[in-house]
Amino acid sequence: MLGAALAVADQATKNWAESALPLGRSQPLLGEILQLHLLYNSGAAWGMGAGATPVVTCLQLLICVGVLVFAVRAVRSPWWALSLGLIIGGALGNIHDRLLRPPGPFRGEVVDFLQLPNWPVFNVADMGVVGGAILLVLLSVIGVPSDPSRPADAADRRPAPTDQEHGA
Repeated sequence: MLGAALAVADQATKNWAESALPLGRSQPLLGEILQLHLLYNSGAAWGMGAGATPVVTCLQLLICVGVLVFAVRAVRSPWWALSLGLIIGGALGNIHDRLLRPPGPFRGEVVDFLQLPNWPVFNVADMGVVGGAILLVLLSVIGVPSDPSRPADAADRRPAPTDQEHGA
């Protein structure tokens, strides 16, 4: 549900940006801290891989399917669901651009329009992917399991060995 809402919000903001912003010119939103700057990205993150847009699109689709399968099979934690929902929603927003925007299917350019100082231009989908990834790393570091009802490891379920088993 969160993923779908984020993908819809991403597309709505991209449509607004295309209709309201001039291409390639910065306009302050919050002074110098946050500016609006419409551009089209044919590559992956930070425009890298611009010549391999079909490959980038296929990889994004495979990753999205993998995340969805993992989420359905193994995630019962609301925090993990939030994290993966942000990642999936952001991925779907950018995949939509790659599939349906010019110059054509699997070669479409992603609409970017938000700019921070010393940072590449990005969009709402990018914020979802990055925010979800940061939350996912944090959950992993602090040890929050994806399914709290399952033991972390089969070794945790075995009884402790007795003295006789150690040959005492």
